[in-house]
Amino acid sequence: MTDYGEEQRNELEALESIYPDSFTVLSENPPSFTITVTSEAGENDETVQATLKFTYSEKYPDEAPLYEIFSQLNLEDTDVSDILKLLALQAEENLGMVMIFTLVTAVQEKLNEIVDQMKTRREEEKKQKEKEAEEAEKQLFHGTPVTIENFLNWKAKFDAELLEIKKKRMKEEEQAGKNKLSGRQLFETDHNLDTSDIQFLEDAGNNVEVDESLFQEMDDLDLEDDEDDPDYNPADPESDLTD
Repeated sequence: MTDYGEEQRNELEALESIYPDSFTVLSENPPSFTITVTSEAGENDETVQATLKFTYSEKYPDEAPLYEIFSQLNLEDTDVSDILKLLALQAEENLGMVMIFTLVTAVQEKLNEIVDQMKTRREEEKKQKEKEAEEAEKQLFHGTPVTIENFLNWKAKFDAELLEIKKKRMKEEEQAGKNKLSGRQLFETDHNLDTSDIQFLEDAGNNVEVDESLFQEMDDLDLEDDEDDPDYNPADPESDLTD
C-alpha cells in the first residue's frame, strides 16, 4: 500500500532545498505551498514571473495536485491561459510520480519562451512602423494615383461644395437687397429726418443774428432812385448816362 503522506513529505523537503528563495508553505493540512518562477532576462532586461500555488490531494501523486497561478508579473491573459493548459498536460502525463519539480520546470521554460516572443513581437512591431512610415513618405512625395473613379468622386464632391457656396452667396445678396431701404422709405420710416437739419443747426448754435448797426448810416448815402428820372428807360441801360 502506497504511503502518500511519506511521498509528499519527502517531495516537500526536496522542493524547499531546490527553491530556497521562492518556496513558501501556506498550510500543512492539506499541504499547500507556492513557488515563484521567473524567466531569464530578455534583450532589454525585461522578465515575466508567475507564482504557482500547489495543494496536494489526498492520493497525490496518483492523483494530480490542485494548482493555480497565485500571482503574476508582465503576463498577458493569453499567457496565463497557456500556462494553465501546460500544467494540466504535464500533470496528466506524470500521474503516479512526484511531479512538482517537473511542473515548475515546464513553466520556467514557458516563461523563457514568452520573453523570446516579446522580443519577436517587438521587432515585428518596429518593422511594421518602419513600413508604415515608408509608405506615408511615398504618399507624401507621389500623392494618390489619379484614376477615373477617384477623379469622378472628387469632381462630384467639388461641384457639390461649389453649388453650396453659390446658394449661400445668392441668399446673402437677396437678404441684403430686402434690408436696403430707399430714400423715401427712410423718410417715411423716420419722421425725425424732416427736422434733422434744423435741429442740427440749433444744437451747433448756428442761429442767424442781424447786426442792425450796419444799416444805421444807410440814410446818409447819396442814392438816386432811377424810377424818378424822366429819361430813365429800363430797357435801355445807357439811358441813365445821357445826363
